[in-house]
Amino acid sequence: MRLPGVPAYTPPRAPAHIRNAAGVVQSRPCHGSVRPAILTATPLRHPAAHCTTLADFIKENVGQILTEWEAFAVTLQPAAETMTALALRDHAKEILLAMARDIGAAQTASQQTNKSKGWAPNLGGEETAAATHGSLRHLVGFDLRQLTGEYRALRASVLKLWREHQLMHEDPALTEITRFNEAVDQALAESIASYSNEVDHSRDTFLAILGHDLRSPLSAVSMSAAYLTVAGRVSPEAHRSLGLIKQSVLAMGLMIRDLLEYTRTRLGKQIPVMPIPYDVGLVCEAAHDEVQAAHPDCMFDLEMAGDLRAQVDPARLGQVLSNLLNNAIQYGTSGVPIIMSAHGEVNAVIIDVTNHGTPIPSDALQVIFNPLVQLRTEHGGSADPLSTSLGLGLFIAKEIVAGHGGTLHVESSDEKGTVFTITLPRLLMERSKI
Repeated sequence: MRLPGVPAYTPPRAPAHIRNAAGVVQSRPCHGSVRPAILTATPLRHPAAHCTTLADFIKENVGQILTEWEAFAVTLQPAAETMTALALRDHAKEILLAMARDIGAAQTASQQTNKSKGWAPNLGGEETAAATHGSLRHLVGFDLRQLTGEYRALRASVLKLWREHQLMHEDPALTEITRFNEAVDQALAESIASYSNEVDHSRDTFLAILGHDLRSPLSAVSMSAAYLTVAGRVSPEAHRSLGLIKQSVLAMGLMIRDLLEYTRTRLGKQIPVMPIPYDVGLVCEAAHDEVQAAHPDCMFDLEMAGDLRAQVDPARLGQVLSNLLNNAIQYGTSGVPIIMSAHGEVNAVIIDVTNHGTPIPSDALQVIFNPLVQLRTEHGGSADPLSTSLGLGLFIAKEIVAGHGGTLHVESSDEKGTVFTITLPRLLMERSKI
């Protein structure tokens, strides 16, 4: 019974978090779990079938959450185009369970503040699942926008599923928090997109300037070496050193050329290709002889069959074949021949470059033609710690083949080895000149 003029008693709502005597913030177990001592009736509970903390909900529904994670990750093209379901879910389960453990753990106000600012220490001293996930996503070609997009979608999915589970559709406070998260996510996406574009532009500008400015001093070194090579200008013992200087100048020249051509494509221009009717077999022979002379200790087999005439740019196609042969030398097994074969079909000429060695991992095959990619070994290190490769050769090779209206793809296995296949149409269709 309520006395006239006395307002009805309203039970106080339990706070989302409570702090114990030690100053440690603890999650409130559930709505209605705190009640005043004077009440003797059953405490108010949320109308859901049962009250579940967010941490427990994540643990109990990992499968459903991962399904939504995968459904979003597969839309992140082109990186996810050839990824398996297992690769798309890479470390997602470990990341979710780590989040659940963190949510359910007690923390001080200081720890909460540090975590909100990204200052939380890694107490285990080992790389976290999230850190490993970031490295692997980079390896398969995800950019920063796509990586952060995964986490935005993850947060939205978990909160949506939890609200549905708890029947909290009409909770105004949670709705406002969700909307705030969405607004932050949108602002973050816009900022990251702008930031990434500026970083890319700065990098490309730096590389263009670097490549252009290095040509003059390199030319001076090259001419000086040529001058000293003239008979009588240096001692016989110095000729070997001059040979090393010339080889180094050639290698640096190729690296500078790759840099300049890469920056050209980044500015929206195609690598110039000037095709003429030509015998592709002659290009194959020239590339074979050039690389064989530079690597006399390596074994090469050249196989040609059929009509090999097509419209090609001989210099550019030779550049592609040299890149592929040098790549085969770097990653192939010593003592096993590298095979370059060319054969003619009705409407195309097909060129294969094959080497045997450790197969390229399947998740690396889709990014092997990306610029500035340095593939890692099984142990996480560079494929060749002494390599001076910029990771541009295969990217440029694919661009040149595309300029011929053709395709370049790769397959790798223990049985067949690593095979790069070039398909060149005999007749090049007209394309816009850039």
